Amino acid sequence: MTTPSTTTHGSVPEALGPESEPVDAAPDDSARPTVAEAAGFRRITALAVPAFVVLIAEPLYILIDTAVVGHLGAVPLAALAIGGGLMSVAGWIGAVLAYGTTGRVARRFGSGDRRLAVAEGVQSSYLALAAGALMILVVSVAAGPITRALAGDGTDGAVIAAAAETWLRIAVWGAPFLLLAASGQGWMRGVQETRRPMRIVLAASALSAVLAPILVYPLGFGLAGSAIANVVAQIVTGALFIRAILVERVPLRPQWSVLRRQLGLSRDLVIRGGAFQLCFVSAAAVAARFGAPVLAAHQIGLQLWFFAALALDAVAIAAQALVGAELGAGSVDRARVMARRIGWIGLGYGIVFAVVVLGAAPFLPGLFSPDPAVAASSAALWPWFIALLPAAGVVFALDGVLIGAGDVAFMRNMTILAALAGFLPLIIATGALGLGLGGIWAGLSAFVLVRLVALLARLRHGGWAVAGAVR
Repeated sequence: MTTPSTTTHGSVPEALGPESEPVDAAPDDSARPTVAEAAGFRRITALAVPAFVVLIAEPLYILIDTAVVGHLGAVPLAALAIGGGLMSVAGWIGAVLAYGTTGRVARRFGSGDRRLAVAEGVQSSYLALAAGALMILVVSVAAGPITRALAGDGTDGAVIAAAAETWLRIAVWGAPFLLLAASGQGWMRGVQETRRPMRIVLAASALSAVLAPILVYPLGFGLAGSAIANVVAQIVTGALFIRAILVERVPLRPQWSVLRRQLGLSRDLVIRGGAFQLCFVSAAAVAARFGAPVLAAHQIGLQLWFFAALALDAVAIAAQALVGAELGAGSVDRARVMARRIGWIGLGYGIVFAVVVLGAAPFLPGLFSPDPAVAASSAALWPWFIALLPAAGVVFALDGVLIGAGDVAFMRNMTILAALAGFLPLIIATGALGLGLGGIWAGLSAFVLVRLVALLARLRHGGWAVAGAVR
C-alpha cells in the first residue's frame, strides 16, 4: 500500500503500489512466529485456498439447485429467484456475523490470546440464534405480501408469488443454523483455521446436492423439495459448528459487554449489507416486470455473479485474518504490505475468472434452463458480467482488508454512496424506460466501479491502519 505521502495517478497497479517489504519491521516480530509468517504470498494462499473451497461450496450447491429447479420450467425458476432473493437476507446477516467476528477474533489472536479470541465466537453465536429466530417470525407474518409485491401483477405474477411463498416458508427454518455456521466460520477464520470449516461445509453441501434432485423429482415435492434440501443441509452445518465451539472449552455464558461491542461493529456492516440487499431485491423486482424469461435469466446471472463474488472473497477472508492479526500485534507496516499484496492477488484472480467466464458464456444458459426465451434474455448480461470481474477482484480483496482493520464506518459510507449514486439510478431508469436486463447489469457495474475508486483512495490515504487488540 502507498503511504499518505506517496503520489498516485489512480490506476489499479499504481494505487496498489510496489511489493517491497517495510524496512522498519516491528521489534517483537521474532516473538510471534505465526504473525510474522503472514507477510508473504504463501501465507495468504494457505488461508485463501481452504476459504475458497468453503465459499464456493454454498453457491455451487445453489447453482445445482437452480439447474434442478430450472428444468421444472420458467415459472418455478422465477419463483426461486424471488424466494432465494429474500432468503439472501440471511446470507447478508451471516456475512455481517462472519466478517465482524473475524476482525475482532483476529485482533485478539494476533495479540496472543486465543481463549479470548474464541470467546468472541461464542457471543456471535448468540447473535446468530437471535437473528435466525427473528427471521422466522418475520417470514411467518409477511411472506405472502412480500412475494406478491416482488412478483408483480398479472397471471404469471400471481403464480410466481404463490410458488415463491411456499418455498420461502419452508426455507426460512434453516436460517438459525445458517447463521450459526456463519458465526462459526468467522471465529475459525480469525484464529487462522480454515481447514475444519472447509470439511464441515463440504460435507453438508454434498448432502444437500444429493437430496435436492431426489426430493424435487422422484419423490415429487417439486419446488418445495429444493427448500427442504436447503433446510436439512443448514441444520447439519449448524450442528457441526456448535460441536466445534464446544470442544474449545471456553465459557458459554452470554457476556453482555462483548455482545454490545459486537452489535456496535455490526451496525455499520448491517447498514452496508442493507444497501446491497436493497440493490439486488430491487433489481429482481424490476426484472419481474419484463416477464418470467427475463427474471429467470437474471436469476441465472445473479447466482453466477454470487458464485464468482464468493470465490473471489477467499482473498478477502485471508485479508481479514492476516491484517487483523498484524494490527492486533501492533505491526502497522506489515499490515500495509499485506493490503498491497492482497490487492494485487485480487486483481489477478478477477482476470482469471473473466477469461473462464468468457469461454463458458455461450454454454452457461443451457445448463440451467432448456427454455430458448431464457437463453435469449441472458445474452444481454454477459458483456457486463465479464467486464466487471477484474475490478470486482480488487474490490472484494480490499473489502477484506478494511473489515480486518475494523474500518467499517468508511465501508458503510462508501457502499451507501455506490448504491445511491451508481446502482439505484440505473435500476429506476431501467424500469421507467424499459431497458431490460442490460440496464439492470449496467447498474451493477456502476455499483462496483464507484466502490473501486473509493477503496483505492482509502488504500492510498492509510487512515485504516490502526494498531491494537481491539478498535
